[in-house]
Amino acid sequence: MTMSRRSFSTTVVAGAAASLIATRGMAATSTPPKARNVVLVHGLFADGSCWSEVIARLQAAGLNVTAVQNPLTTLPEAVASAQRVLDRQDGPTVLVGHSFSGMIVTEAGVHSNVSALVYVAARAPDAGEDYTALAKTFPTPPASAGIVFDGEEGRLSEAAFLRDFAGDLPEVKAKVLYAVQEPFQKALLAGKTAHAAWRSKPSFYAVSTEDRTINPDLERFMAKRMGAKTVEVKSSHLSLISHPDEISRLILEAAGQPT
Repeated sequence: MTMSRRSFSTTVVAGAAASLIATRGMAATSTPPKARNVVLVHGLFADGSCWSEVIARLQAAGLNVTAVQNPLTTLPEAVASAQRVLDRQDGPTVLVGHSFSGMIVTEAGVHSNVSALVYVAARAPDAGEDYTALAKTFPTPPASAGIVFDGEEGRLSEAAFLRDFAGDLPEVKAKVLYAVQEPFQKALLAGKTAHAAWRSKPSFYAVSTEDRTINPDLERFMAKRMGAKTVEVKSSHLSLISHPDEISRLILEAAGQPT
């Protein structure tokens, strides 16, 4: 007997939902220790400057903040770039990832300095999970059609960037972000995490309800699976820029700091 694609997807989603209790992070909802360090990691179509609005707010709250310049080459190299920054921290550290860098948070988050994890409209795979296959069980977000490749190097077209990635930002600001977009290597997308730090670390998730880059229902699924403290922000994929107050408050909560 053959199974239609729709039936297959429905079966996969139903099976995944049924396994939520079995896979949920054991310590995800525990109270995180107080931390004064925050490490931020950017995802595709961006660079470390995308955290500027959040950085200013966290620094005003007295936190030590570092934004990793993700090389966007391969997952191991991207994880290593975050680990080097984590090595330099002098105590408990909140590790925060946006978009693709949720992969990095999930892998590098097992570092002994990491006290809590924050995912901002981010990928949150389980150990060894095929994220692409998981994402295909949900409707494909519009931004996917806007990815263009020059050989092995990928980027988002200007139209897709303005409409589907930064849709709730003023066009002038969105065009500046488009101009500093960091291309990624196709090999980066093939990486799989060997660890799932959210299984053992307190976890927090900010869902972007108007996201056109990662399906919001996929974000909700991953947040629920890890048992994360979850907030929903009426935002495009770039909530860290369009809603920095909400994202900063979530990070401060993960750091055990007053909000």
